[in-house]
Amino acid sequence: MSLKGEAESRAAAGGRRARIIAIANQKGGVGKTTTAVNLATAFAEAGRRVLLVDLDPQGNASTGLGLATAVRGLTTYDLLRSDSELDAAMVPTVVLRLFLVPGSPDLAGIELEMAQENRREFLLARALRGQVGVFDEVLIDCPPSLNLLTINALAAADSVLVPLQCEFYALEGLAQLMRTIERVQQGLNPRLALEGVLLTMYDQRNNLTDLVATDVRRHFGKKVYATTIPRNVRVSEAPSHGLPVLLYDPRCAGSQAYIQLAAEMLDQRAGTRSTGESPVGKSQGAAA
Repeated sequence: MSLKGEAESRAAAGGRRARIIAIANQKGGVGKTTTAVNLATAFAEAGRRVLLVDLDPQGNASTGLGLATAVRGLTTYDLLRSDSELDAAMVPTVVLRLFLVPGSPDLAGIELEMAQENRREFLLARALRGQVGVFDEVLIDCPPSLNLLTINALAAADSVLVPLQCEFYALEGLAQLMRTIERVQQGLNPRLALEGVLLTMYDQRNNLTDLVATDVRRHFGKKVYATTIPRNVRVSEAPSHGLPVLLYDPRCAGSQAYIQLAAEMLDQRAGTRSTGESPVGKSQGAAA
């Protein structure tokens, strides 16, 4: 059965629609791809069926899940050009229940190629429509810019998760991203919401970290996750082994932070407060 058939069967049985989350920040080096890979892994370890869409021409999310550029077949480039269906482009990963649509360097030229395309902001939405109902979570790893690819992700998504490094320049970029989200809400996707702001590379020994975190929490309130992602060498090492940090070192501080983030997000949807112990943590503990 095709993905569309499975999705229709699930919907007929009363299954919930997949939640599509764009992980976006036009500033590079804020932990966006790291968050995409490890949050997807944490959701999968919690028993969710997850699809990660690598929409970055650098393809780092694909590399971080062990898929080298040389062995990638169909990619998100093929999806956007309507040269492939989703079920043909996605591949299983080293993580149970986590599937990936790989990125491609060809994405760098998509804006010029599609310059005359009607409704070119909806290329990704068109590719995903009716295909993702078999998943619980769909995460889109966006490129570090506010280009056509990012606009496509925002037009296809239900919400935006913003990783934010705790430094001054990151705040300026956040304001620009918020204006872009508002414009997308008004003109392309009225259902788009802010999923949350995630403080990354958090160093509690640094006074600037506390100042930025306080400022962000004052402005965005409960939209800023209680969970923060610390600076952690194991998180930086994991991609070179083609593994999420949750598999590379399940007990390190970075892994535990992403486990807590997934639990916090799922608890928020359920309308409950996190107890500090989650099915993600239990699954990882068993795996370790």
